[in-house]
Amino acid sequence: MKAAVLRGIRDIAVLDVPVPEPVGVDSVLVRIGAVGVCGSDVLRFGIGKGYGFPRVLGHEMSGTLVEDSPSGVLKAGDRVAIFPCIPEPSDPMSEIGEYALADRYDYFGSRRDGGLEEYLRVPERNLIPLRPGTSLIDGAMVEPAGVALHAVRKAVVPPNATALVIGAGPIGILAAQWLRILGVVRVLVADVDARKREIAESLGFETLDASTAPSDELATAATAGRGVDIAVEASGISVTFLQAIRAAAHRGQVVLLGDLADDVALPKELVSRVLRRELVLRGTWNAVITPRVTNDWEMVVACLGRSLIVDGLVSHVERIDDAQEVFTRLADRGAWSNKTIFAVSDEAVAEADAALSGSLSARLARR
Repeated sequence: MKAAVLRGIRDIAVLDVPVPEPVGVDSVLVRIGAVGVCGSDVLRFGIGKGYGFPRVLGHEMSGTLVEDSPSGVLKAGDRVAIFPCIPEPSDPMSEIGEYALADRYDYFGSRRDGGLEEYLRVPERNLIPLRPGTSLIDGAMVEPAGVALHAVRKAVVPPNATALVIGAGPIGILAAQWLRILGVVRVLVADVDARKREIAESLGFETLDASTAPSDELATAATAGRGVDIAVEASGISVTFLQAIRAAAHRGQVVLLGDLADDVALPKELVSRVLRRELVLRGTWNAVITPRVTNDWEMVVACLGRSLIVDGLVSHVERIDDAQEVFTRLADRGAWSNKTIFAVSDEAVAEADAALSGSLSARLARR
């Protein structure tokens, strides 16, 4: 089968490789449909951040079952989203369903080969069925949407709540949507990128132009000096981490969603602010697929295409044969992009034009 293999830093080759061996419990053969590109994938390509070479990237995946699942619940032909974390059953965190918080686990696309190949064997428990009519392109958005939901669910939403999301990339826009879905009355979205702010505005959010002033100052002014009840840091840089703390109102909550790219030092005055305002800082990592029905991923699937809109976030749909060129462009920031997705199967390729024709991000990328 065909696979885009990362052989070393900035070196991807499309090769013929064997179909993967079974992994985990009750593995099912899945034909990969579409695979989203995460910022972590670009870092693995660009600077080698990861678990060595060779490696097939891709952990934001959708696919179609080639065979019935061992339990018989899932049938050949069913479309699924693929949860990338493979638990180690003996780990104490796995025992309570917190697979990604365990000390020991496996992971598609980082610790083992992921979705940029035609087939993958996946434990049945990691397969979340998509609703009928869901495209494979949208199915690849379940993973980042689950991460965003998991983060937002960490916050307690008070009455008449106001929130700030710093960073209007796909994960930030998804977090903003979840805040609204979960009851936040007013959601502010801050970014320096005018095109990303335009996407946020198209979804009905108030935007703050962070190129004109720090996000916390803009949010404080927009709330008549009070600050926000919930501040979500979705940019992953130290300066916005500090801004999120400064933006929080008394007894506010700061959700740390972005994995910081640089070190951060907390000034004494900011520590005092945390103390005197009784702020709560909440860390978040990955998502959960337990318990059944009420978990992050099944909520994503239930809301996808209803209250949760992902269509306008996809700026590019690419082919696996172009992986070297695509990752080079992303690593070098050679052109504006929002969310890039690889169409791996013929079915996903057939859905690409429809996905892009209705996407504001795709139109903005052509400017």
